[in-house]
Amino acid sequence: MTRHVEHVMGTVFSFDVRRSGGRHDDAGTSVTEAVAWLHHVDEVFSTYKPDSPVSRLGRGEIALADCPPEVADVLRMCESVNDRSRGYFTAYPGGRLDPSALVKGWAVERASAMLRDAGAPDHCVNGGGDVRLSGSAGPGRSWRVGVAHPLRPGDLAAVVTGNDLAVATSGTAERGAHVIDPHTGRPATDLASVTVIGPDLTLADAYATAAFAMGGAAREWVEELDGYEAFAVTATGGTWRTSGL
Repeated sequence: MTRHVEHVMGTVFSFDVRRSGGRHDDAGTSVTEAVAWLHHVDEVFSTYKPDSPVSRLGRGEIALADCPPEVADVLRMCESVNDRSRGYFTAYPGGRLDPSALVKGWAVERASAMLRDAGAPDHCVNGGGDVRLSGSAGPGRSWRVGVAHPLRPGDLAAVVTGNDLAVATSGTAERGAHVIDPHTGRPATDLASVTVIGPDLTLADAYATAAFAMGGAAREWVEELDGYEAFAVTATGGTWRTSGL
C-alpha cells in the first residue's frame, strides 16, 4: 500500500494506492507523477495566482489561444455543463472567470487515470472531499466513503459504498454559503449539502455545484442525468436521495 498527502490547489489531496500485483516502487513513482500534475493544474488554473494563465485570461491580458491547451478543454466542458444544467453551473460566477467548480474534479479524475495507466488500478484519490475510487479496496472489498453532515460537525450524513465510483459534495460546511445561484446573483441557501455519485469526477464535481445552486429543483434534475445519483441535506436538516442511490 502507498499513501501520500499533498497540499495543493488550496486544499489537501490524499492518495491511497493498494497493491495489485505491481511493484511497490512503481506505485510510488506514479503517485509522484500524479502530484506533479496537480501542481501543474494549480499553476495554470489558480484564480489566486495573478500570473496564472486563467487569471491573465480573465483580466483580458491574453487570449484563449495564448493559454495552455487544457484551458480551452476545461472551458468547453464548463459550457457543456452550463447547457445541461440550464445555466445553474457557470465558469463565470459573479461575472468573473473561475472554472474551479469543475477543475478540481477534472484534476483528480486525470490523476486517477495516470495511476491506472501506470499499473495501479486499485486506488482512492481524495481532493478536498471530492473522491475518485478506482477498482476495489482489496479482494472482495468495496470502498467506503463517508459524507460529512453539514449541520452536525463530526457526524456522517451517509456512507457511500462501491467500486469504480466518483463522489463529489458541494455544501456550506467548509466554506459557508459560497455557491452563487447564477440566475439571482445571490448565494444558494435551500440546501446545506448535496453529494453526487457517478462514474466520472469531472462531471460529478460540476453537477454537485449546479445541483446545490438549484436547491429544491435539484432532485428532479439529477434523476434525468444518465449514470448519476444524488443525496442531499436540506437547510432545515431534512434529507433526500434520488431513486437509484
